[in-house]
Amino acid sequence: MGHQAGYGTVVLDIEHGTFDLAALDWLIPFVRAKGMYLIAKVLGPERGPIQQALDLGADAVAIPHIESAEHARRVCGYAKFPPLGDRSFAGGRTSAYGGFTDEWVTEQDTGTRCFPMIEDASAFESVEDILRLPVVDGVFVGPSDLSLRRGRGAYGVEADDLADIRHVARAARAAGKPWILPAWSEPEQRLAVEERAETIVVTMQYAALLSGFTGKLRALREIENEQRSR
Repeated sequence: MGHQAGYGTVVLDIEHGTFDLAALDWLIPFVRAKGMYLIAKVLGPERGPIQQALDLGADAVAIPHIESAEHARRVCGYAKFPPLGDRSFAGGRTSAYGGFTDEWVTEQDTGTRCFPMIEDASAFESVEDILRLPVVDGVFVGPSDLSLRRGRGAYGVEADDLADIRHVARAARAAGKPWILPAWSEPEQRLAVEERAETIVVTMQYAALLSGFTGKLRALREIENEQRSR
């Protein structure tokens, strides 16, 4: 339905979702077969989840809870082959179930991308250093966790929240690398457009369903109320 509606990118939230490997094994190639770009938000900042998502064919990985530039250097390295990083080779889907060449390694390292998430206070404070790393292709902002971890409590799209997002966006632009924002509200979306986010994530599947159900029911209630007032 997302493809039919005109969306071009899918973010699979494996960290907070219910996806197991069997589901990812068919869902990732299905999304890509539709011509959509797929970012896998992996289970955690560990080798296994990162390599599995890429081996199954994800275009990019978003890695949650990066703590520092040194942490990003090590963890994001799992998304890149040596000598750039420390990804392990698997003769599976991405290599057409065969061997590999130096050209294929280069294609993988440049064609698949790694986005550490900026959602911890320490990562926010180190964002410029994180963006300088050659294993980092850009950053993915996590506004809700960032607000909590910056001591503001629940994320409310307040001025300080937007200022933090803008700081990350401008650091990415200064580094010449893309940035991604989940932007449910108009102020977030305006900021993302102004600061030229590469990807703006505008809804979640359950939120979209709830909005659709709520809108249809509200429209029906309005018709019923109009009828009763006659």
